[in-house]
Amino acid sequence: MLKAFVVDDEPLARDELAYLLKRSKQIEIVGESDCVESALEKISNLDLDVIFLDIQLADESGIEIAAHINRLDHPPFIVFATAFDEYALQAFELNAVDYILKPFEEKRVLQTIEKLYKLIENHKQAIPLLNQRHKFGNERPEKLAITIDEKIVIVNISDIHYIGTNEGKTVIAIENTKYSVSDSLVTFERKLQHSPIIRVHRAYLVNVDAIVEIEPWFNSTYNLIMKDGEKVPVSRTYTKELKQLLGF
Repeated sequence: MLKAFVVDDEPLARDELAYLLKRSKQIEIVGESDCVESALEKISNLDLDVIFLDIQLADESGIEIAAHINRLDHPPFIVFATAFDEYALQAFELNAVDYILKPFEEKRVLQTIEKLYKLIENHKQAIPLLNQRHKFGNERPEKLAITIDEKIVIVNISDIHYIGTNEGKTVIAIENTKYSVSDSLVTFERKLQHSPIIRVHRAYLVNVDAIVEIEPWFNSTYNLIMKDGEKVPVSRTYTKELKQLLGF
């Protein structure tokens, strides 16, 4: 059973969502909050799988909570549950795994739960092997085949900047191009075991050769500045290995 936290400043909406989640018999509600300060305080002391988060909280923004969650050592998944569809793009840029609209429909909530279970199962299969990944040796691959719209594109692994997740898809950033594919991040992690592509976050793999700057963040985390100017977060789980690999 997944452990969930619900953040919404509307008691009726919060109760409705909590009811639908409990009714699924797959979710345990371990906490609720109606504001940013309270939510951040409670979340930091809980072991969560997912947080259901409203965008607008009185005069505050749930985006602030999402940004904080992404910097946690073991961040829970984020699902935005809101009445405003215009924030969807911004939500997925913050690694939200889903975006459900009020008034909540039970069928839609169940779809989200199913998606969460699939993501968690994939994540469990992603065993951190960073120390092995930088031992490239003679097995280092040079090309990667990716399937895009029923065609296969061959790319140079050295051209890849990073691979991340967005809107349930996997995004491969190559020079000035981004490919969106259906294969999971775990799939690419396995294919690229003997390459310079390493995991630095639950939602990101990066090419160490494409890192141009390392920006210290808070709570012993970092942002990696890539060749294309994009910032990729490093969670504390992978900080030690990255330091050993790059010598900083």
